[in-house]
Amino acid sequence: MHIIAILLFLLILFGPSLWVKMVIRSHSTDRSDYPGTGGEFARHILDQLGLQHVKVETTSRGDHYDPIDKAVRLLPDRYNGRSLSAVTIAAHEVGHAIQDRDGYPPFVRRLSLVKFEQIMIRIVQGLAVLTLFGSIMQGIPLLSVVIFFLFMFAGVLSFAVRMINLNVEFDASFSKALPILENGYLPPSDIEPAKSVLRAAALTYLSGALLTVLRLVFLRR
Repeated sequence: MHIIAILLFLLILFGPSLWVKMVIRSHSTDRSDYPGTGGEFARHILDQLGLQHVKVETTSRGDHYDPIDKAVRLLPDRYNGRSLSAVTIAAHEVGHAIQDRDGYPPFVRRLSLVKFEQIMIRIVQGLAVLTLFGSIMQGIPLLSVVIFFLFMFAGVLSFAVRMINLNVEFDASFSKALPILENGYLPPSDIEPAKSVLRAAALTYLSGALLTVLRLVFLRR
């Protein structure tokens, strides 16, 4: 029974990320019929949308859009590649730049919550150091209760950020990037595979949300 529970835990924790990597890898073969790389495609679309101020850069920290520096950042194989995955993921990240331009409410809320979450994490990490000093904790029972509820609040906040993020990611994929790709940038035969890549890009943070739920469950017990 314990083995089944452990296997289920591992499946929930790592399953989504493994599926995302598998889908993206399966469409990572370079296509000679594509006119440009993922980086060039992102630059072209941004310019077409009047977002010339948004930079397109390479990164080693995962594909993302930076709303502070106003930059679409792509892994080197996406930036330099001509694969379906490279072009589609570039469109997804441009979708976030569109959300930023339009003031898409969930995108704006996510930014505010992420900043607050980072502050809470620092507070919780600082208080966690106090748990190393058992004598202090035993002498101040109220402090133990406060720390417990702060841990719970930080967990709920982290889950909320990730759930809002799922909405933001799906909007970037299917409300922003897909119409761009369907507007003559991809051949019709590539649209369905592109949807799979967009879905994978949107689910990148799902494992983080599931892990947060599991942490809350175990903490409650």
